[in-house]
Amino acid sequence: MGSNSESNLEHEKYMKIALEEAMKAFAKGEVPVGAVIVKEGVILAKAHNQVEEKGSTLFHAEIIAIEEACREVNNKYLDDCVLYVTLEPCTMCSGAIMNSRISRVVYGADEEKTGTAGTVLNLLQFPGFPGFVHIVPNILKEESAKLLKKFFNNMRNNY
Repeated sequence: MGSNSESNLEHEKYMKIALEEAMKAFAKGEVPVGAVIVKEGVILAKAHNQVEEKGSTLFHAEIIAIEEACREVNNKYLDDCVLYVTLEPCTMCSGAIMNSRISRVVYGADEEKTGTAGTVLNLLQFPGFPGFVHIVPNILKEESAKLLKKFFNNMRNNY
């Protein structure tokens, strides 16, 4: 799944930035997911969930980051890019990841119900699909999971 050429310290550096984005979502009452896209050590995009703000289920952190990164490189493809995301991608986001040709996904917390990077199913490495996305799971997993748990506990307590 992972690569020896990248250290966990490097992954943690960018995951901390994704967590900062997730905290922005948390502060807005959004499910706290943050994403960062990096190419050769340069951050191309940072984003957080904006589903409630935009009133559409399409505004996941990954989708917003992919769109921003494509604008940044002026290309629909994000070859050799790494997506850091605090929560394992869903089906929609995995489709966008594959279609944009992101080569590696580094994620924090597992998504036990809808995760498509190996927890429920693995779309990113599905046999027969074009391309192959490397997956590095569980980077700052506890921090990511703790933020999500806090958010959903707050929602239940305020309901």
